[in-house]
Amino acid sequence: ESVDPQKAAPLLRKAWTLYSVTPLYGFRRGRLRDYARLLSAFIGAEKQKGLAVEVGVELDIKVTLSSLGDLRGSELDQAALLVQLSSRSRASSRSSEDKLVWSGWFCSMFGDDLSENVPEEFTCLPLFLAHGAESYTSLVGSWFQKTFDCCFRRLAINPLNLSWMVAMWASCKLDRAATAVELVFSVPRLSQPLDISYAIHPEDAKALWDTVQKTPGEITQEEVDVFMDCLYAHFHRHFKIHLSAAKLVKVSTAVASAHCDGIVKILQGQYLPGVLMLLTELAISQIQ
Repeated sequence: ESVDPQKAAPLLRKAWTLYSVTPLYGFRRGRLRDYARLLSAFIGAEKQKGLAVEVGVELDIKVTLSSLGDLRGSELDQAALLVQLSSRSRASSRSSEDKLVWSGWFCSMFGDDLSENVPEEFTCLPLFLAHGAESYTSLVGSWFQKTFDCCFRRLAINPLNLSWMVAMWASCKLDRAATAVELVFSVPRLSQPLDISYAIHPEDAKALWDTVQKTPGEITQEEVDVFMDCLYAHFHRHFKIHLSAAKLVKVSTAVASAHCDGIVKILQGQYLPGVLMLLTELAISQIQ
């Protein structure tokens, strides 16, 4: 299912750091404005090294919480929650626009495996994506953890999941000319770090996948393994290097890019739900 392009635009072409989040206890969707005021006061207090800040007093940091109703996969999924921090210079006029300094969002795309088994007072939004200074991510995470008794953990992406991503995304049809499919490998046990970048023309990558895939619309681990083995064999034939001995650390396609450290950039709005479904699955597997 596609997402409204206007609503998807702020989420695209940004490097998002991934976290998994355990279910939020006592979260109420109707209290977003109250939560924004409380989070703003918390950030203000922390910035002033613990000095109390009165709730409701205008601060340098303005917090906005809003629902993204389109970003959900099934009826069991909660709508995504967008958190934005904006700053206003003390010297600027009240009419001047606030500057967005940090954004993060909670979401669940087909997260039924988790939500089906959780009591009603818990809200399941297992995937959290943050863009901006790590200090703000830490403050927002601390407030949510204290307020809703949940736990944030960085979400890394292992080489197996990266290979699934490159296979899935390389097989996607795109309306306009696509960028190259790129795989980056880190060579272990060297005195100096060495990365190997392997770029494949997008049409060649898709043609290879089409010969590997047996059932359109379905992907198996065997097919992903064959796809990667073919790429490795081609590279070895030309450069006499066994990439299977190196570690896959990053994949980039026209759909999205992902790094093993848990940093993702989504480039195509039409494939946003599919990318989020895979990331939600990874977040849930870390929680369970």
